[in-house]
Amino acid sequence: MVLFAVALFSCGLGTPGPPAEDDLAARRKSMVATQIEARGINDPLTLKAMREVPRHDFVPPEEIGAAYGDYPLPIGHRQTISQPYIVAFMTEALRLRAGDKVLEVGTGSGYQAAVLAAMGMKVFSVEIVEPLAAESKERLARLGYSGVSVRSGDGYAGWPEEAPFDGILVTAAAPRVPEPLKAQLKDGGRLVIPVGEDFQELVVVRRRGASYEEKNVLAVRFVPMTGKVRQ
Repeated sequence: MVLFAVALFSCGLGTPGPPAEDDLAARRKSMVATQIEARGINDPLTLKAMREVPRHDFVPPEEIGAAYGDYPLPIGHRQTISQPYIVAFMTEALRLRAGDKVLEVGTGSGYQAAVLAAMGMKVFSVEIVEPLAAESKERLARLGYSGVSVRSGDGYAGWPEEAPFDGILVTAAAPRVPEPLKAQLKDGGRLVIPVGEDFQELVVVRRRGASYEEKNVLAVRFVPMTGKVRQ
């Protein structure tokens, strides 16, 4: 759940009432063209999902008018929904194929999980904030994302009974890459995680047998990962 990335945080637009569905669809199309494709994201599965998933259904009612803006938005519990570009960047960095199994650490409002599900992935998502886990589980089911399983818990431990995963995506900043998550990657799988404190680097970890390659790919700023990773 990113705080800042390419754009700074912005408050919701003061529009008088929720926009019409056609208007929201047009904003979503423009979001993909100007914020995502224009910045170099070209994975067809990622772009298709970003065009299809109604981001406005994953923000609070008062933020619907700002749902397709180039910035993150608050979702309650001191958490945010990430900037659209960062969602797309992290998704593309996993290099997934339809049918892959993905672990998400930090469900938030469920938007990233919905994007992955729309790409044809089987998604397992862990959220440490229990009310958010309950809300996102209900929301994803109501919107028809049956390929997503959500549970409340400390994502540091991953979801070992469903491992190994083709990809693991972490949406909160950790001081280091959690060893349990690395161990739950398939050989050849990728883990995308922000690492650092006040300012972080987005790190892509690729498993090659018993070894792991790490590459810093983007400067970002996310909310901190909490739980055992801080011990």
